[in-house]
Amino acid sequence: MTDFILPDIGEGIVECELIEWLVAEGDYIVEDQPVAEVMTDKAMVQIPAMHSGVVTKLYYAKGDIAKVHSPLFAMQLQGEESLKSAPVAAAEEPAEAESSNSEVKQEAPVSAPAVSTGHIEDFILPDIGEGIVECELVEWLVVEGDSIKEDQPVAEVMTDKAMVQIPAKHDGVVVKLHYAKGDIAKVHTPLFALQIQGEATQQEPQPSVQPEVTKVELSTTSAAVNTTLPTVRSGKNSKALASPAVRRLAREQNIDIHSVAGSGPKGRVMKDDITRFAKGETSAAMVSAQPKVTGGKRVEAIRGIKAAMAKQMVESVSTIPHFTVSDEIDMDALMAARSQLKDGFAAQGIKLSYMPFVIKALSNALKQFPIINSQVNADCTELTYFDDHNIGVAIDSKIGLLVPNIKGVQNMSLNEIARELNRLIDLGREGRLSKDDLTGGTISISNVGVIGGTTATPVINKPEVAIVALGKIQTLPRFDVQGHVKAANIMHISWSGDHRVIDGATMVRFSNVWKGYLENPFSMFSTLA
Repeated sequence: MTDFILPDIGEGIVECELIEWLVAEGDYIVEDQPVAEVMTDKAMVQIPAMHSGVVTKLYYAKGDIAKVHSPLFAMQLQGEESLKSAPVAAAEEPAEAESSNSEVKQEAPVSAPAVSTGHIEDFILPDIGEGIVECELVEWLVVEGDSIKEDQPVAEVMTDKAMVQIPAKHDGVVVKLHYAKGDIAKVHTPLFALQIQGEATQQEPQPSVQPEVTKVELSTTSAAVNTTLPTVRSGKNSKALASPAVRRLAREQNIDIHSVAGSGPKGRVMKDDITRFAKGETSAAMVSAQPKVTGGKRVEAIRGIKAAMAKQMVESVSTIPHFTVSDEIDMDALMAARSQLKDGFAAQGIKLSYMPFVIKALSNALKQFPIINSQVNADCTELTYFDDHNIGVAIDSKIGLLVPNIKGVQNMSLNEIARELNRLIDLGREGRLSKDDLTGGTISISNVGVIGGTTATPVINKPEVAIVALGKIQTLPRFDVQGHVKAANIMHISWSGDHRVIDGATMVRFSNVWKGYLENPFSMFSTLA
């Protein structure tokens, strides 16, 4: 038995009055059939059925106030009825006496199947972030028929901010998954159906009432039982868009409606589509329903993190006047310092890259230039300075560009920074960063050098006011203080700043202080304990 959850029926509507039931308990209904009339403070609305089946319970009486996102009625879905293994009756007419040579088989005790004593509950996709109304189903972690425990992860979904695991609320058995991988799931709608643990009981085995049953009688009885069952259309899990009349026509002609391409609005299957399909004709709609691959091109939707990044970047470059300052840093001294320290870090299980030095040097420079660690309001009338240096690092993850940040770098040692950076990178590459990891940043670093880039003009991660891009380390010829040419390890860096807040001279002075720490790392070792 499945509960029908009253869906959203208007923006801001949280309840409605039950004006009239259009069905009664025990009625058989079909998909899209109107079941109830409800009245909101804006209009009268008819509520259609989502599935075909039998109405088993109406949860509200006429005149009651029904809540949105709560059960409206319960129904036994078509094909969900379970057969109870009753004793098999003998043929209505007494069988003629068999010859003594005829063999009959003794019927073994029949064990009845599990009979549900409760209901199948839909798991409603909860709020998964402020302002999030939908998400992409990235991966099911269970399959239909699995037994699951409370708090066990059931699915991975991706919003425009992060990857989120959805845990189960109860112990039980997964009955139905309402979405396929890649589908867009709506918040406050059913995600999957669950048979709550303890709501199914096994009947005691019952002996057969008749001592002898012939093979002919068994097959005849089985056929008689099967003819009483409603026909269950095989097909895909996704719901075809069609009216009840069209569905009935498809059933009458023994056609799987999921195999018919619809020519109506939004792919709705029309009667003509059924007729053409029955004749074996291929309509223009059926051709257009195939994947559009033309001239070696393909089209895919921009979703999740990629969609969020696109929106963020457009807003940033269209509202922030960017300017860029570039420089190069001699990395020889920093490379030597890392070489001396990395074995000690490795003994503690910490991988030491150049990035923790870059982050700590950046924090030290921010102490002298707090304006670089500020944010301006939308109409540029106020500037907010942050005591904490929450430094973000761009990560190229499997779900797109992510910028988690290390909180409170000004109070952290090199060891702590390296450990936290490794945690964020590991989670980021798998798309499993938390909302806290991804929010609250005050300045960002983009390391294009790690994938071979030399220079870049980075876009500011709004509402921050500055970002730096690090290029790859190259061995290049440079002059020493005596004027001799030497091989030097050089890294190009490029700053982008918000010109409403930072002027070019301030950015260059700040960059020089940061550069000084990196070219002489021992000057900041007193803060790396």
